[in-house]
Formats: sequence, C-alpha cells, structure tokens
Amino acid sequence: MSSVHPKSAIPPDLRSVAGRDSLSEGILSLPAPFRLHHGGELADAKLAWRLAGDPERPVVIAIGGISAHRRIYDEAEPRAGWWHEVAGPGRALDTRRCCLLGIDYLGGSGESTRPPPAALPASIASHDQAEALRCLLDHLGMPRVHAILGASYGGMVALAFGERYPERVSRLLVISAADRAHPMATAWRCVQRRTVRFAVQVGRASEGLELARALAMTTYRSPEEFAARFAAPPTREDGRFVFPVESYLFARGRDYAARVRAEEFLCLSESIDLHRVEAARIRVPTTVIAVREDQLVPIEDMRALAARLPDARLHEISSPHGHDAFLKEPGQLRPTFACIYGEC
Repeated sequence: MSSVHPKSAIPPDLRSVAGRDSLSEGILSLPAPFRLHHGGELADAKLAWRLAGDPERPVVIAIGGISAHRRIYDEAEPRAGWWHEVAGPGRALDTRRCCLLGIDYLGGSGESTRPPPAALPASIASHDQAEALRCLLDHLGMPRVHAILGASYGGMVALAFGERYPERVSRLLVISAADRAHPMATAWRCVQRRTVRFAVQVGRASEGLELARALAMTTYRSPEEFAARFAAPPTREDGRFVFPVESYLFARGRDYAARVRAEEFLCLSESIDLHRVEAARIRVPTTVIAVREDQLVPIEDMRALAARLPDARLHEISSPHGHDAFLKEPGQLRPTFACIYGEC
C-alpha cells in the first residue's frame, strides 16, 4: 500500500469541521492565471475540496458524474453524500479502511469556480480537472495518493490524471468511462445542450434544463428497467394522457433544474464530449469496471480501453440500472474495490 502523509500535513487552519477531527475541507485558490487545456484561462480559479477520514489510512479520491460534488459520504447526514449507497462504514467503499477526498468540479454547481450567469462557459477539459487535483494534492502535502476512483465523468478525470501524473497515484479504478466519448452518446448530449441554449435565448432556462435532464435520464438507465417500472397504462390529466415514464422523467428534470444553472450544465456536458486521452500512455495500474447494459458507454468501448491500457484488469457487471449502476449496485462493486485495500 502506498504511504500517505499524516494529519499534520493538512493545513492547520482546515483540520476539522464542526469539531470533528476526521473531517476537513476548504477552498483552494489555484495558480493564476489557470491555463486551460483547450485554450483560454481562468483568472481567479478556486477548487472546493473535502477530506473525510484519517489521512493515515489509504487516501482515495472519489469523483463521480457531472452532478457529483465534494460530499461523497457524510457521517452526520448520510443521504447528503452523492455516493451514500456505496460509501460509508462497512459499505463497498469502506470509510473505516480508507480516507476519502472529494471535490466540486471546476465549472460545476458547487463552490469551485463556476461560469458567470448568462455567459458563454469556458471549455473545461477533463485534463483541467486533473490539473486542479494535482494542485490540491500539492496543497495538502500529498505527493502520492493510493487510488483515484472515478465513475462516469469522474472516470474520465481519473484517466486524464493517470495520463498526465502517473507518479502521483498508485492505482486507478474507472467505472463506465472510456478514453473518449462514443459518438452516439455525444449525439444525445448535443441535443440536450442545444435545447438548453435555445431555452436560455427565450428566457426559459429552467424549462430547458428540465427537458435536457429528462432526455438524459432515458440514457442513464436500461430499457429493461423502464419496462419493469413503467408498463402501467397512462392516466388522464387536464384533458390529456400522461404516461408513468413521463411523470418520472420530468420529476427528475425539475429536481435537476432546481439546483443547477444552465451555464454549469453546458460547461460540464461539453467537457464530457471533449474528453480524449491516449490509453497507451497511462502506465498506472487500472481496474476497469464496465456495465453491459450501459447505453452511454458501450461495453465494447470499455473492453477496448482495457485492451489499450498497459496494465489493466477488466471487470464486467450486469445491471438494469445501466450507466447509473455505479450509484445503485454496491453489492456488485464491492469485490471490484478490493484493490483499494491491497487485496487484489
């Protein structure tokens, strides 16, 4: 197992939150200007972070989809963590055996740098997120972490970090993320972004986000799950038929639109489609976890990624949750996380 720095390496003014020694967090000012992979720069970039657990244990950076944030698991408020079904004491990502480091993505909806309202977002690359992570590790006095566990967009960032900074991480675990986006997945996201941009132009940004998220939900889950959950007949409301799947999709869309701004969605959605790494250059031992029913990241792309990586193990799971399996399948993920604890 790789060594990590003890608690004394954490900046002393940020060692605890609400009196809890096992939790520290802060907002890091990144080097100015922060130059971007696709050109341009951020003048005053900041990265919000959260370290939960004893840093004398293996430090694991856990990063998820574009809706994820720095609260991976919260002992005081478990459901507030974006990975609350997977991370926690005794769970697949066992917080009694590792220390978790989370971030708010650049360009996202947390306390890291976000696009200004009504502005054209900067093009943020997965490599830019990786660079921000590198700056954070320098700040925390961590020359090397034990693992980066990335799912969906987080898996793309993990691959970008492994390509650029292989000496800073001992192992990558990548769930449902390939070395580049599949054109069909890009097609779906292009329609979502065009919908949001049009809605912004006509002053109805929230409704545009609702529509975009509703469409996105059809790609996150599998046809088998929808068939099992939404086969009931429609009901008649206000003189028209409303289908069960319709109610579900737009409820999820409204929830999303209530907490995310259009500019943030556009920034990170585009970042997914801009993602591209050279798998052959990633020398870090990598565990690739693929979901056979994933529509966004086809199983063939994950198999191809594993074949191109110099040191990779491929694990395939099956789940009706499709791309969202990383949120909903703690039982199947548990054995694939064994390498985090030195059991592979």
